[in-house]
Amino acid sequence: MRTGNGTTITEPARTTPVYGTTDVLVVGGGPAGVTAAIAAARAGAEVTLVERYGCLGGLSTGGLVIWIDRMTDWDGRLVVGGIGKEITDACAAANALIGPPPEQWGSKDPKLAAYWGVRTAGHKGTVNFSPTVDPEELKLILNDLVRAAGVQVILHSWAVATLHDAGAISGVVFESKEGRFAIRANVTIDCTGDGDIFAGGGAAFDNDFDAVSAHARLNTSFRFGNVDMRRYLDFRMIHPDRYSAIMEEARNEDEWMINPAFVTPNDSIALFLTPKFSGYSALKVADLTAVEFRSRDVTRQLLAWYRAKMPGFERAWIHDTASQIGTRHSRRLRGVTRVDSTAWRNDGSAADSIGLCPGISPNYPTLEIPYGVLVPERLDGLLAAGRNLSCDTTSHAALREIPECWVLGQAAGVGAALAVKGKRAPRDVPVARIQTELRRQGAVVTRAG
Repeated sequence: MRTGNGTTITEPARTTPVYGTTDVLVVGGGPAGVTAAIAAARAGAEVTLVERYGCLGGLSTGGLVIWIDRMTDWDGRLVVGGIGKEITDACAAANALIGPPPEQWGSKDPKLAAYWGVRTAGHKGTVNFSPTVDPEELKLILNDLVRAAGVQVILHSWAVATLHDAGAISGVVFESKEGRFAIRANVTIDCTGDGDIFAGGGAAFDNDFDAVSAHARLNTSFRFGNVDMRRYLDFRMIHPDRYSAIMEEARNEDEWMINPAFVTPNDSIALFLTPKFSGYSALKVADLTAVEFRSRDVTRQLLAWYRAKMPGFERAWIHDTASQIGTRHSRRLRGVTRVDSTAWRNDGSAADSIGLCPGISPNYPTLEIPYGVLVPERLDGLLAAGRNLSCDTTSHAALREIPECWVLGQAAGVGAALAVKGKRAPRDVPVARIQTELRRQGAVVTRAG
């Protein structure tokens, strides 16, 4: 295809029908969007959730990012509660989760830390609750939760324009197989991850990042089936020198072969969240396309290598590749408050805390996340939750993880619902009221509880 070289066409003016009007509109059904919608509905708002794919969960389902990272601090205290805990509890009840039991959280026992370390739940000599879940069961659980809360869900619909006037957002326009429609809302929550809605509404944002770090890389995750994961894990733990030698051979053969297999709740399925490719933008369709092709080429290459070299993978096959590309960074809101690295170096407290993020290492405090990171500097009628929050690049690496997206989404949903109830802008909702409602919903709001 030849490029357009800057040429344009003129589309005819058209009238867009209004699909409906709602108290709270959540755009994006990923980890932040799902918890935002549920929380807003539980706080008494009429809620509509628009999602471009055919399932809820975003990267935690369609992206196969099923390793949920740390939900406990370095002493084993649960710091991510609320709807996020409901989700992991439901996965556990369905035998769709692998992770240490509560009595082991925070343990420094070397044997336990080593056992859970190869199962992605032991870090820096400490057992953490960072479970891995089954994505298909998670899709079902999320369906159950939004239905029980009374959220109206619209799938297969992509928000393509922001309705805004006089410094306020009033909804979105979306495209679907049924056509182009508008949805009006008192408060819109941008949970697109890429900040598509606040960018379309003229909100200020940042998109600076280190183009070669893992923080900004893209990939499509995949899983291998017919694997003997117990044999593989025994080999890693009992023969660490032989395992290291195989991985070093991989390093010498091809840089993309150095990819450890992650456990899943099914002993016959292995998860791969890498390789992660640098130099691509999550906002350019040519780059997104290139990464999809490149990731699947590596999937085939890696399967052949693992079959030939790694115990437990002799008869493996490609189980599936993610239907959603793995994006870590694109736009970040410029909010009323911005979390930066000084917050981690200091005591990590915030008077307007709406949830917690465990310290990035035992040397850093658990961070209290301020409500202001969800609120645009000037734009009204909108909150932004998920990896498009207001922060610097250093803090973003921790705050973009799935547990933090659950936390941010639940807080945004409560803030939006209370704004509608009080007939005020989200920025003017008293934080104490948000904190009270979050606690009523089971969230861990501050380090004191």
